[in-house]
Amino acid sequence: MTQKVAVLGTGKIGEALLSGMIRGGWSPGDLLVTARRAERAAELRSRYGVEAVRNAEAAQAADTLILTVKPQDMAALLDELAPHTAADRLVISGAAGIPTRFFEDRLTAGTPVIRVMTNTPALVDEAMSVISAGTHAGEAHLAHAEEIFNGVGKTLRVPEAQQDAATALSGSGPAYFYYLVEAMTDAGILLGLPRDKAHDLIVQAAIGAAVMLRDSGEHPVRLRENVTSPAGTTINAIRELENHGVRAALIAALEAARDRSRALAGGQG
Repeated sequence: MTQKVAVLGTGKIGEALLSGMIRGGWSPGDLLVTARRAERAAELRSRYGVEAVRNAEAAQAADTLILTVKPQDMAALLDELAPHTAADRLVISGAAGIPTRFFEDRLTAGTPVIRVMTNTPALVDEAMSVISAGTHAGEAHLAHAEEIFNGVGKTLRVPEAQQDAATALSGSGPAYFYYLVEAMTDAGILLGLPRDKAHDLIVQAAIGAAVMLRDSGEHPVRLRENVTSPAGTTINAIRELENHGVRAALIAALEAARDRSRALAGGQG
């Protein structure tokens, strides 16, 4: 049986999912989109050949609803969807911090809900999407969600209790790396390199290190030790990182991100 999927609130991440599904073999005729602005809806229709509809129409017509609006807009969207969403619809939320019970309490009793935290590398098909099932979501629902999100990267199932931690590490994770690249580029300029050359050096080092972490099977400590010669340049740099508390700062930063995710779940703006 053909599954019809609707992406509601199709911004950058929603569009990345849409394009990933089409590249993965989904027919545009089986995909619906909604957008707040008419011109955005027209743009998506023209670019992908999908049908742009209103939220209520999507809830009535689609078997799977992927909600990609901002967390602060989710309650209003659910109020709009609730009268039109049957209990056999699968609802997938991409909103940070909002637990599945938030959706289950507002939709028809028994509605299966899956919570997904993806990240912006979905735009280049390198996302890490963390998936958790709500009370009424089963194996088939999880497999369907994985099929969708595997189109833009990798997926990992976790218990919902671990979603806030996953948000801190993975959902926000790309920003930490951009921050480090920015700081290291500035350091390169201080050391006498032109900005463009410093940037290229750091970006390629980051790509190479990431591929080695992914493909070598080695622990990061071992990989770091392989670069760290006795009395060499690297160990002197790492000593300064430790002296300035970089490791402790990273741990504190991720704890702060986790706590903010919990605060969003509690309805704090």
